[in-house]
Amino acid sequence: MKSLIEIKNIHKVYRTGHHHVHALNGLNLEIKQGEFVAIVGQSGSGKSTLMNMLGCLDTPTSGEYFLDGKNVSNMTENELAEVRNRTIGFIFQSFNLIPSLDALSNVALPLIYRGVTERKRLNLAMKALSLVGLKERAHHKPAEMSGGQQQRVAVARAIATRPPIILADEPTGNLDSGSTKEVMRILKSLSKTGRTIIIITHDLEIAKQAKRVIRIRDGQIESDAFNGEYLEGDT
Repeated sequence: MKSLIEIKNIHKVYRTGHHHVHALNGLNLEIKQGEFVAIVGQSGSGKSTLMNMLGCLDTPTSGEYFLDGKNVSNMTENELAEVRNRTIGFIFQSFNLIPSLDALSNVALPLIYRGVTERKRLNLAMKALSLVGLKERAHHKPAEMSGGQQQRVAVARAIATRPPIILADEPTGNLDSGSTKEVMRILKSLSKTGRTIIIITHDLEIAKQAKRVIRIRDGQIESDAFNGEYLEGDT
């Protein structure tokens, strides 16, 4: 498999008053196309900053980030927005659905920015809802659905544009156990189709379901193992 993500000696420094906070400290990371990766770490470990880097939501203070062979480290905001729109599907803990829109319209929204015609984007949105088992809820608004259903709508929105990367930030953080299992089942099935899945989580039980688990501490990678090997006894 080819390398989809290459992070080389990335540093991220934030200034807070007269102090400097080193969120990432010379971090190096490679993720291959089709991998299912969990990134774990406690609050303040740097995992959220790393997520922002991976999702092209922020740029490094120094170092390089290659995404599918392109150096995105020094891109303009407009260029980064284009990369995000074309390459990455985002899933957030808080769902981020628009309350006034039904499920179909929420899922179709990112396709508008891709310049997809209305007929085609509604067709793609309906297919995405079908994949997450919510075709019959297409015309229900978020308030008319459970938390688990809302998160499945968010998953459908992330995959409607058919991006090669799905970046999920605590995707099960607000869900009950049944909904958590369903969302993870969907993400695993997407992984089997060749999508690259990256989950940011503090939940070790969720992390163990990924094929590769990376632990961040103090802005650096503390451990990196396949099949959750390092998690044994780490509870």
